[in-house]
Amino acid sequence: MAKKNKQEEEVLVDVTQSISKVEQFFEENGRNVTIALAAIFAIVAGYIGYIKYYQEPLELEAQNAIYQAQQWFEVDSFAAAVNGQGDKLGFLDVAADYNGTNAGNLANYYAGISYLRLGEFENAIRILDEFHTDDPILAVNAVAAIGDAFMELDQPKDGFEYYQKAAAVNNNEFVIPFVLLKAGLAAEILEDYEAALEQYQRIKTEYPDSRQALDIDRYIGRMEAKL
Repeated sequence: MAKKNKQEEEVLVDVTQSISKVEQFFEENGRNVTIALAAIFAIVAGYIGYIKYYQEPLELEAQNAIYQAQQWFEVDSFAAAVNGQGDKLGFLDVAADYNGTNAGNLANYYAGISYLRLGEFENAIRILDEFHTDDPILAVNAVAAIGDAFMELDQPKDGFEYYQKAAAVNNNEFVIPFVLLKAGLAAEILEDYEAALEQYQRIKTEYPDSRQALDIDRYIGRMEAKL
């Protein structure tokens, strides 16, 4: 019993000493701790205020600004979509004026595709390279569109490389088979029939239910004959 009481006393002493050390620390550093806590609170409050009172209204404004350019894009008025018309902004202006917003980033994608349709392939490559997204379809399409631009510039090696990059972005079953088909055709132009066969076989084995797989045996047969 005495031993137990002694252990309890020792624990009590340890706890008391710990509390004393904490009290001493706050006595010596209380002002610094208060300043640090106030700074953290100010940062958190500032960030919340930035999102609520600046970023969210700016995002809404950007979405309104891009609307007309999207309408032009839908009806193939690509020049107006890129450069704007009258007091309506085009994709280039939206991307510049609303940099840092989702709509501003999306404007780069639209502008790049518009340049591709207009035959301004160098501009398409430059703009699409500035576009980044987590959307599984747009992410693939943007990289593949750069491949398309290189193909139009008669640079099939670069086109093939970008098609491969696009196919490596994710495994989206709606767009990757089409990209693999493009990669195979680019490889054929390069007379790299083994690489072409590899792309076609991937379609057959990895995406058997895709539209591109319906006729893929013909492509595979052609490459096997070449080899």
